[in-house]
Amino acid sequence: MVMFHEARYIKSLTDYRDAPEPRPEILLLGRSNVGKSSFINAILNRKNLARTSNTPGKTVTLNYYLVNEAFYFVDAPGYGYARRSHKDRDAFIVMIENHLLHAPMVRAVVLLVDFKVGPTVDDVETYLFLRSLEKEVIVVATKMDKIAKTRQPKRLKEIKAMLDDPIHFHAVSNTTRTNIETVRTLLHQRLIATASESTDV
Repeated sequence: MVMFHEARYIKSLTDYRDAPEPRPEILLLGRSNVGKSSFINAILNRKNLARTSNTPGKTVTLNYYLVNEAFYFVDAPGYGYARRSHKDRDAFIVMIENHLLHAPMVRAVVLLVDFKVGPTVDDVETYLFLRSLEKEVIVVATKMDKIAKTRQPKRLKEIKAMLDDPIHFHAVSNTTRTNIETVRTLLHQRLIATASESTDV
């Protein structure tokens, strides 16, 4: 079992130039209320590291969490924030694009979609945007437990088809812990893929 045994909040920012000292990063994207905070807490085996909220778009900054004193989880704004206006949406796109272009140690980009209602139009647009930047995307469908087990196989096929069958795709449940360890292992593998540039994790 891969253990991310220590994690703490570092800082929040909107400008990549204010980022903390360079370390390997895992960037998380997803629409508001897709469960990013719950996903972070599940992956890191913490209950309240990332605060959850019922208010769409609560996260309006890039929030940095330092894990194992070795790498960052970076939680990006939800789409609910990005859709408040065209101005806000443009600012969101610029912030993410600048981060991906100027943060050379991004090891994984995780796109969270809702297993029950996604992928939404925004999810598909974000996925294509990330691919246009030639980023390898790990798609994680959250809230798998919200769909009856008998319907899950069909739903899996539908989501994959809408995203053109992504290379890395996993459906998870933060509640039942389904596939959480699988995703944790995949993220660990991405972090150590370029050992010469990263710290031991």
